[in-house]
Amino acid sequence: MRAEIGPDFRPHYTFGDAYPASERAHVNWELSAPVWHTAQMGSTTHREVAKLDRVPLPVEAARVAATGWQVTRTAVRFIGRLPRKGPWQQKVIKELPQTFADLGPTYVKFGQIIASSPGAFGESLSREFRGLLDRVPPAKTDEVHKLFVEELGDEPARLFASFEEEPFASASIAQVHYATLRSGEEVVVKIQRPGIRRRVAADLQILKRFAQTVELAKLGRRLSAQDVVADFADNLAEELDFRLEAQSMEAWVSHLHASPLGKNIRVPQVHWDFTTERVLTMERVHGIRIDNAAAIRKAGFDGVELVKALLFSVFEGGLRHGLFHGDLHAGNLYVDEAGRIVFFDFGIMGRIDPRTRWLLRELVYALLVKKDHAAAGKIVVLMGAVGTMKPETQAAKDLERFATPLTMQSLGDMSYADIGRQLSALADAYDVKLPRELVLIGKQFLYVERYMKLLAPRWQMMSDPQLTGYFANFMVEVSREHQSDIEV
Repeated sequence: MRAEIGPDFRPHYTFGDAYPASERAHVNWELSAPVWHTAQMGSTTHREVAKLDRVPLPVEAARVAATGWQVTRTAVRFIGRLPRKGPWQQKVIKELPQTFADLGPTYVKFGQIIASSPGAFGESLSREFRGLLDRVPPAKTDEVHKLFVEELGDEPARLFASFEEEPFASASIAQVHYATLRSGEEVVVKIQRPGIRRRVAADLQILKRFAQTVELAKLGRRLSAQDVVADFADNLAEELDFRLEAQSMEAWVSHLHASPLGKNIRVPQVHWDFTTERVLTMERVHGIRIDNAAAIRKAGFDGVELVKALLFSVFEGGLRHGLFHGDLHAGNLYVDEAGRIVFFDFGIMGRIDPRTRWLLRELVYALLVKKDHAAAGKIVVLMGAVGTMKPETQAAKDLERFATPLTMQSLGDMSYADIGRQLSALADAYDVKLPRELVLIGKQFLYVERYMKLLAPRWQMMSDPQLTGYFANFMVEVSREHQSDIEV
């Protein structure tokens, strides 16, 4: 690709064969076999991207009616409580989690995303939805046993030396049980909820129609409502096949182990003999949750090293290989007895196509190494994210005003509420609509920033010799590979 930016801050570019134009890459069910589409990641073919087939119109209509009934019930409950004191908005917020629970697995899953994303949805709303993270009733025991027979050919009691019938975790799409193999090794067994494919597919069609309506408003467009729902639908579809999750887990960690910074990263071992489309069996790992800073310090583990490993996982996976973990909430990250971060739950994986990876690497180089905010602004335009164009000098100053504090302060001194407000104002001023894969990777950086404040609040990222050395080597590669491909 060759591009030139004019004084009006608009790109004029043509695409060669090296970077295909804007290919989609992002980056818990009985209907029919899903349709699989292959996604290319550079020279490597990673696991295929799943798509749910559309349900027949009568099925969708039935789900619309059921959804409308549940919403009406919520409205009746809310109106009945109006005479009580207190802001009506808070009463609505308190009713929403129960409504999502009544609507079923798809909405419970969406509610869990709200619960684990206070930076995107606000702390008060996220707090109300946190009950959906661990209060989902498990499937019936006889249904679980039937699923085992269908998937593995026998009852769990005959497959394992021991199997705990009561799950230790139960979510919207799957539940997880402790078990022991005949060899004596402790494992965890993740089991997909039986028979919810049709319901989820219908719900997703409803959500897509709703997102189209929401994007008629400016806020809906800025939040990329249709892209958010499309990603949500893709993620749910991918979670249908646990074999894909296991393949992603192994492919992702193999990339990271090629670098010295990957030594503090691992994933549970998959037991393929007991893994199918709807059953995933993995090594049981004992450890400390990543957000339990007191326990991590008491165990003598280095918070800075853990934070560096997390940052490396996102940068190396996303920017170099185009594959990154798409759900880094604290429940998916533990520190094992050797001080390594263990990553769990690879049902959501982010994927970045080669062209976008290249632009992201150039953006990081412009912001963090060259501190060239004009060049950074031009790269954002090339991504197709800017709707409102302004003079180049003004855009560069606005970006510099936002970015400079991020490289000057230690993490403990930053006000993330202020940063969020500034970023929102900047997005409004330029009518920014980020590509969907960048929305997902941005969410992971929000998670990592939280762990930085917990584990290494005084650490200054850009003064760390190991990390700056990694970035320097990375940028040398970028310069060598792409110097002749873009002119800004």
